[in-house]
Amino acid sequence: MGSLAGRVAVVTGASRGVGKGIALALAEQGATVYVTGRTVTPGSHPLPGTVGETALEVDRRGGQGIAVQVDHADDEQVAALFDRVEREQGRLDILVNNAFSLPEDLTEPQPFWQKPLSNWEMVDVGVRSNFVAAWHAARIMAPAKSGLIVATSGYVGVTYTYGVVFGICKSAVDRMARDMAVELEPYGVTSLSMWLGLTFTERAERNLRRDPAMTARTVTNPQVGSTVEFPGRVIAALAADPQLIRRSGGTWIAAELAQDYGVTDVDGQTPPSLRAQRGSPIWPPVRAPNPTHPEKKT
Repeated sequence: MGSLAGRVAVVTGASRGVGKGIALALAEQGATVYVTGRTVTPGSHPLPGTVGETALEVDRRGGQGIAVQVDHADDEQVAALFDRVEREQGRLDILVNNAFSLPEDLTEPQPFWQKPLSNWEMVDVGVRSNFVAAWHAARIMAPAKSGLIVATSGYVGVTYTYGVVFGICKSAVDRMARDMAVELEPYGVTSLSMWLGLTFTERAERNLRRDPAMTARTVTNPQVGSTVEFPGRVIAALAADPQLIRRSGGTWIAAELAQDYGVTDVDGQTPPSLRAQRGSPIWPPVRAPNPTHPEKKT
């Protein structure tokens, strides 16, 4: 029996990519996973993957997959999702806020004023969507005095990567996870942000094929990349940690957490931390004594 047997998770943006990999890794530990995303019809998106296909693979991996079509820009759809989880399961143990509206021109080198204002959609689905989902999740988790909310983020939180709006978003979710942790601490619910490095999503692999020059950059060097399942393996280890609350409020590098928990990628390797090359997280856990970031208790 897996370490997450009996646990219930919601993974947003899991039709493909990182979200799909996280859902599958949680499934291998026996979790019930609500897989959310907009794509339900094969071939309707330029990249492969649907919520239904991910849910079926969750079943094959040993969990229970439940596909739910959700546009995370629509508050009513998000509310209906969490109402359904509470009605069907009576609990929620893990929320992974992974949904993100990535524009097609994200990796193009133009400055912000030469890109469309519609790129602000990353804030709508990537920051605001995180808050809305966490708002609903906390209403289930706080009364139960248990739960884990993870925001997927990256070194872009402190290091320029691709563009202005992208950096705003990742900095914001790191701080959001921190401040939610302060308010959730009395209820035993953990909130944290986790930095991923290059992850070989369908989109990343497509971009590397289109522009081989990307392989020479630190941020997109395949030598330091991971599969999409690696972040999920780390989250599964976090969720199974009886001392998880000690990490609440922190921004953590997935590669360093993997070292702490003895987690490897599917090939048995662990990607390196890029702390030295790309920067260090700003926010320590709430319980850590840190005079630089004192918490005001009232």
